[in-house]
Amino acid sequence: MASYMDYTSPSTEFAFDVNQSNLMHKDSQNYINILSTNQLNTLENVSLLDIFLSTNNVIEPHYHQNAAELVYCISGAATVSLLNPFTKEFLHYPITPGQVANVPQAWWHYEVATADNTHLLAIFDAPIPEVILGSDLLKLTPANIMAHTYCMDENEWTQTTAPVQPSTFIGPTTDCTRNADRTAPAHNQTQGYMPAQYQPYPYTSYPYYPKW
Repeated sequence: MASYMDYTSPSTEFAFDVNQSNLMHKDSQNYINILSTNQLNTLENVSLLDIFLSTNNVIEPHYHQNAAELVYCISGAATVSLLNPFTKEFLHYPITPGQVANVPQAWWHYEVATADNTHLLAIFDAPIPEVILGSDLLKLTPANIMAHTYCMDENEWTQTTAPVQPSTFIGPTTDCTRNADRTAPAHNQTQGYMPAQYQPYPYTSYPYYPKW
């Protein structure tokens, strides 16, 4: 039990409808609902995201600086990809109903749906998971810093990242046509589907810590 909670208070909450707590809505097949202590005040060190995806939609590259994440597949299929910061290699874990993939705290990762009607449950060991999104790193880090650091042309960097929308959460964006006719190849643990625009910069940091 949460030691700070007055369980005799009329404001104490023990049940909640996660369907009523939308975090992000791309369309009717791709959206995320959330449950944290902001929605249910008797939770302790646990929270979750209820994730719905159609084929080839991506929970964008990101990391949770304050929580580990357990991804459970309820229906459909997805591949959970994570960067091992110790071996410097990407690992790719396809999951289907009843299977899980574990993402340690602060590891860079993303999820790609490989079937329609995919339903994932992401469970965190924190009452409110914090997140740093790849789109925010790309869009909010000053272009002159990126260009100077990586010996790039600043105008080219600006043009390349111009389509990136901060806090994308689920990509590609609805107005994206570049990859509309492409089908993602199958994942495995040694070789995964990582289009060029999804290649991450895992060690770039930005002091921006949104809480869900």
